[in-house]
Amino acid sequence: MLKLVRTDSSNQDFQNLVKALDSELKQRDGEEHTFFAQFNKIDLIRHVVVAYQNNEVVGCGAMKEYTSGAMEIKRMFVPFEQRGKGIAGNVLDELEKWAQELGYSKCILETGLKQPEAIRLYEKNKYLRIANYGQYEKVSSSVCFEKILPTR
Repeated sequence: MLKLVRTDSSNQDFQNLVKALDSELKQRDGEEHTFFAQFNKIDLIRHVVVAYQNNEVVGCGAMKEYTSGAMEIKRMFVPFEQRGKGIAGNVLDELEKWAQELGYSKCILETGLKQPEAIRLYEKNKYLRIANYGQYEKVSSSVCFEKILPTR
C-alpha cells in the first residue's frame, strides 16, 4: 500500500530523491541545467510529500508559495524503476489537497520540453498550459501549467 507522508525539505529520503532527480535532469537538460538548477534549491521548503511502498521510498514532490493564492509545485520525482504505477499522480494529488487546506486557490508549475513524461502527468491531472511565468518567461525549453483547485 502506498503511504504518503507530509514533511519538509529536511527529510533525508526527500533529499536523496532530489539528488537522483538532479542527476537525471543534468543529463536531460545538458547545458541548460545550470540555469534551471538555480530555481530548484530545496532548503527551507516547508511542504514536501514523500511516498513509500512497503517502507521503500518511491517518490516525492514539494510546493512553495508563489503568490498569496498560488502554490508552485516543485521537485516531483519517481525513480525510473517505480514509474508507471501512479505514484506521481498520488503525490501530486496530496500536494493539491494540502494547498487547498492551506487556503490556496491554484497550483502552478514549470517543467521542461525534454520531460515528456512530466508533461503527460500534468495534462492527465487536469493542468492547463499557461504562458511561461517569472524566471521562465523567455525560456523556450520550458512549459508552464496551472490548475485551479476546487473550492472546499
